[in-house]
Amino acid sequence: MTTAPHARLLARLRKIVGDSGWVHGSAAEPYLAEQRGRYRGEAAAVLRPGSTAEVAEIVRACAEHRVAIVPQGGNTGLVGGAVAARGQILVNLSRMNLIRALDPVGRTVSVEAGCILADLQAAAADARCLFPLSLGADGSCQIGGNLATNAGGVHVLGYGTTRSLTLGLEVVLPDGRVWNGLRTLIKDNSGYDLKHLFIGSEGTLGIITAATLRLFPAPARTVTAMAAARSLTAAGSALAALQQATGNRMVACEVLSARAMEFTLRHLADARPPFAKAVPWAMLTEFHGGDGLRAEVEEGLAALLEGGVLDDAIVADSSAQAAALWRLREGVPSAQGIEGGSIKHDISVPPAQMEAFVDRATRAVEAASPGVRVVAFGHLGDGNLHFNLSQPVHSDRNTFAAEGEKLNQIVHKIAVELGGSISAEHGIGLAKAAELARLYAPVEIDLMRSVKRALDPAGILNPGKILGDDDPTTPPTT
Repeated sequence: MTTAPHARLLARLRKIVGDSGWVHGSAAEPYLAEQRGRYRGEAAAVLRPGSTAEVAEIVRACAEHRVAIVPQGGNTGLVGGAVAARGQILVNLSRMNLIRALDPVGRTVSVEAGCILADLQAAAADARCLFPLSLGADGSCQIGGNLATNAGGVHVLGYGTTRSLTLGLEVVLPDGRVWNGLRTLIKDNSGYDLKHLFIGSEGTLGIITAATLRLFPAPARTVTAMAAARSLTAAGSALAALQQATGNRMVACEVLSARAMEFTLRHLADARPPFAKAVPWAMLTEFHGGDGLRAEVEEGLAALLEGGVLDDAIVADSSAQAAALWRLREGVPSAQGIEGGSIKHDISVPPAQMEAFVDRATRAVEAASPGVRVVAFGHLGDGNLHFNLSQPVHSDRNTFAAEGEKLNQIVHKIAVELGGSISAEHGIGLAKAAELARLYAPVEIDLMRSVKRALDPAGILNPGKILGDDDPTTPPTT
């Protein structure tokens, strides 16, 4: 078990980071509050180290005294993964924000964990390259957090998750040693691929301090289109056909349910309906390619309209129009917030099962909570759906929030039964630890515990997250 820090340890930690890295009083508040207001931390100290060496010193000091550490990036997470409890040390990496090296020829970039995603995207663009990871929190999330949660975003269809974009990592281990795995190799089969242990581990196995990431050629042309589909099955068929028509150049395929579009049009300033009437599903696509790409997209859409697979479609004529279409998708979460309390789900199922999931889950939650409003949207290409629930019109936030556990169990059970996951891209954190233990096979949980015990036997890194207990030395379940 971990212990509370004493005055000598706190003095030592303050000396390590100096005055610029020691955050106290009211200045610590932004680091303690989770952005959705669901959790609020009570850290014994908030530290902002300025280098990997300082992170290593912090970890060594805390390891000696068995004091818990919670790593934190931009604090944009949605599952409480970066929330510290009383007596724990919160280590925020935002000062470590350098782009150490960018190679436009080899198409790699080495960047520190605190680098904001939008800054990396801009640096890549300046070098006529593309870093394709793109999230709603581009302007505030940090690379370390993206790695810790294996962030997905809208371009997974074309470029993969953060894991796919990662060539190497620099990690401070739970005993304070530093593993420098910042390799730039595309092919490296020398033993276990250790970086994959830390990507998606939410800071429970090590603190990622830097990464080497893949870049891609900047696309010569970007085409954005939105289409109207009667069902998710029809949208899936259209996705496959458009990939074929464009030579696999579709890099994003998002869907918005009728209610998601309704909320966005109601609350998003300057939003305009994309079609003459409301449609069951709007399908937003983006393509990267060269000359002739727009013609290929238009021909593909025309064939789908003629064949009755799609009911309507528009192709953006300008970057401004493309941005307006993307705002309809990106505005859903904030619009839903204006509609009242919400219970959010970040599930994934095989794309062929998305229609079945939505049908089953909608019927189940409507039966369990009369008047609940399903707001479904997300990433059709990789089966990741944000199956969000808005409070009934005449309910209130607190009453609806009290139904969260019941509704979560319903939605997650259906997703797993259809071969899916309860967390596609947001992580497990505190919010879903109990659900992970409830729905996943004991052998799977035991393997995770074995990895945690092997790397962090004292349990000092982000305790309570993912596995839901503070003591990894607890014997495996049987």
